[in-house]
Amino acid sequence: MRGDHDEALDGLPTSREVIVHGKRIVITHGHRSRWLEEPQTFMWTVSLGYFHPHTGLPLTLRRRFPDADVIVYGHTHRAHSELFDGVLLFNPGGVYQWNPTTATRRLTQRPGWFEWSWLQVARHLRSYPKPSVGILEISDGVIVPQVIEL
Repeated sequence: MRGDHDEALDGLPTSREVIVHGKRIVITHGHRSRWLEEPQTFMWTVSLGYFHPHTGLPLTLRRRFPDADVIVYGHTHRAHSELFDGVLLFNPGGVYQWNPTTATRRLTQRPGWFEWSWLQVARHLRSYPKPSVGILEISDGVIVPQVIEL
């Protein structure tokens, strides 16, 4: 799926819907408007990772995909599984996570000035998720999400 930093990949869809064993599954990156996301990302960064800015995301996704049984998203890079208004919201987390090591490594690759500025703070993060992947098992109309830490 095309995410909020994938402008050059305009050939990718922003969401995809599939039916598996009669369950409507939506797959999306899950980001919202930059006007909402950028200030919250700033707060996450200056709090060194302690502020979790995506509290309104479940409601936003539920409104965007009202007919879904499952919404799989990844924008936050944080593993999460929640039954919200009768819909399973599932984020498998991310294989690649920002942490002091990855931020410092990225700085050696000469990023642009805005990313460079953000990375100067991000390399001091004190709270960050572990890398993970997810599995959805669907059997006999039951959906079982599982997050696997790497």
